[in-house]
Formats: sequence, C-alpha cells, structure tokens
Amino acid sequence: MKNVKHAFVSAGFLTALLASCSQQPQSNLTVSGLDPENFVSEVNGKPTSLFTLKNANGMEVCVTNFGGRIVSIMVPDKNGTLRDVVLGFDSVADYINKPSDFGAAIGRYANRINKGILVIDGDSIQLPTNNFGHCLHGGPKGWQYQVYEGQQVNDSVITMTMHSPDGDEDFPGAVTATVTYTLTSDNALDIKYEATTDKKTVINMTNHSYFNLSGDPSQPATDHILYVNADTYTPVDSTYMTTGEILPVKDTPMDFTTPKAVGQDIDKFEFEQVKNGNGYDHNWVLNTNGDITQLAAKLTSPTSGISLEVYTNEPGIQVYSGNFLDGTLSGKKGIIYNQRASVCLETQHYPDSPNKPEWPSVILEPGQTYESECIFKFTVEK
Repeated sequence: MKNVKHAFVSAGFLTALLASCSQQPQSNLTVSGLDPENFVSEVNGKPTSLFTLKNANGMEVCVTNFGGRIVSIMVPDKNGTLRDVVLGFDSVADYINKPSDFGAAIGRYANRINKGILVIDGDSIQLPTNNFGHCLHGGPKGWQYQVYEGQQVNDSVITMTMHSPDGDEDFPGAVTATVTYTLTSDNALDIKYEATTDKKTVINMTNHSYFNLSGDPSQPATDHILYVNADTYTPVDSTYMTTGEILPVKDTPMDFTTPKAVGQDIDKFEFEQVKNGNGYDHNWVLNTNGDITQLAAKLTSPTSGISLEVYTNEPGIQVYSGNFLDGTLSGKKGIIYNQRASVCLETQHYPDSPNKPEWPSVILEPGQTYESECIFKFTVEK
C-alpha cells in the first residue's frame, strides 16, 4: 500500500510538472498577448526584437525596433479592464510581409512631398514617388521599414536610434535620429524626437499609431468622439496633396472645435474635401502655437470610456480615419481590419512644407538639432 501511495504522489508531481512546463512559454507573453519570440529576427543584417514598457497602473506599451513601431498599448477602461487600443501585427514577419504604417516612427519626412521634388538652395532633388505621384512618409523604404537600434533604458523608457546615410531614399545628409518613448505614472506615452545632420536637409517625424479606443478593432471607430483644437486646416486635391491654402473649418464637416462623432460627417461627399480625402485624411492647423501644455486633440470611445488626449509642440496634426483599410489585412489575434477601424492622430509640420516656404520650416542644418514631441495621454470617462 505504501508503494502505491508513493506512485500516486509521483504521478501527481509529474502531472503538475508537465502542466508547469506546458505553461512555461505562456508566461513569456506580454499582457497584450504578444510572444516576444515572434519579434526576434534579422532585417538587412540588423537584429529585431520587442521592447516592453510598464507602469504601476497596469498599463503596458510594446514597441518593436523594426520601424520603431508601437505594437500594442494596454489601457484600463471605465471598468478597470485592460484593452489594447492600437492596431498592429503579432510578429515582425507580418510587419515585413504586410506593408503598413501601423504604429511606426515615420521619417525622414512624414506625410507627402509634392511629386517627390525637394529643392534645397536651388538644387532640385527627385525623391521616390510612392503615393499618387508624390513621396509619402519618406518613400517606399522610409524608416518605418528599416531597423532602429533599440535600447531598453529602464521599465518606463526605450530609445530607438536611426543612422540614416546621405542619399537614404535620395534625401540629402547623413542623419542620426533618436525616438524616446517614456511611459509615465499618469498613463501618458511621451514620444520625443531628435535629429542631427551633416548636410542641409528636411526632417518631419511622427508616430503613425492607428487607434481604436474601444479595444475591439473588428468594429469601426466612427463612433469615437473627436475634438481638434484647430480653426483652420490645409485642404487637399484629389491626389491628397495640399493645395497651399489654409481654410476655416467653421460650417464645414472639418469642424471638430465642438466634439462630435468621427462618423457624423465622414460620408458627406458633397463637400469636396471629404470626397477628396475619402473621409478624413487632412492636416489641421493647431491653435496651440507650439505650446505642449495646451490640448491639441482628444478622442473618446463611448463604449470603453477610454479617452486619448494629444499634446504636441508641432504646428499641425493629421487626422486619418483609416479610409484605406479594406478588410484585406488581418492583425493581432487574427482580427480583420475593415475600413475606418481606427483613427490616426499624427502630430507634424504641414504636408509638403518644403515646397511652401510661407509655412513653418522643416529645414535642418548642420549644427542644429531637430526636436519634436508628442504626448498621448490616456484617461477614462466614467
């Protein structure tokens, strides 16, 4: 009888041990359910991995150094349940094989440059034309498709460094750029950009996170309530290129000075700008005058109660309502991303500023340091 009991104890111990082993890989998963092993790879001879930020409130932000991309942001909702509020993929392979801007640190030049033509000191430079005849987001091999040098400074700070050679996507100057992600104790993700160059060039960086604050990107984000602190915007033509005008938002579908649902006027194609953008894909001229303490924009999900406040020292913000999402991409957890499943809030200098000298300058000279900051602060509406 003693031997039988001993055998039973051993079998129980073995079962527990096997269960523990089978669960072992699961313990490596992030709170958002990502497996860091799926981000360990090599792209153009440079290693990629996943970095994680956490704070005492349970918030978690995951970033890969492939494109400096924010992969997931876990935020507590009105019931205290953590929800992932950004679109993205489960592996670096998906980011490579399914080209997108999801979560990327965009450079050298966020948004569009007209016909890819850049004129500096009288010299005309032809950049790649990868979007309706224009150069978009630094060209087809912009920094979102390159590997940053990632460094985990501590639990709340990550730095991403890009060494971009002279002639990278035909842009002049060898540029060193750093993106610093800091997760604060009050649930804000503070993103700081710095860059230097050895030759006169242009720089305009941003983060291209696609937000769905409900935490359910299978549903459109058109019910989200949006406020934009801007009385004017820069209209575009049918190729999404800024015309050079700055027009008032008042009495148009572009007016978000009083908060309203993103979808309220999004299909009013009788208004030419909504038609040209296929919804919203425009730059708003912020009233904040570079004051980062002033609220630039606010997005709220009535479902989850999660709000996103945006603060920046940039003069503009691009509101993009996910118009080009078409259901062909499946993201994290296999969820299909349909049209308007998200809202992007990209802090920036205005599109095509290099060709519109009356607008705030994007020129960076040797000896100068480009500095930009965007704060995504998450709160809850009870």
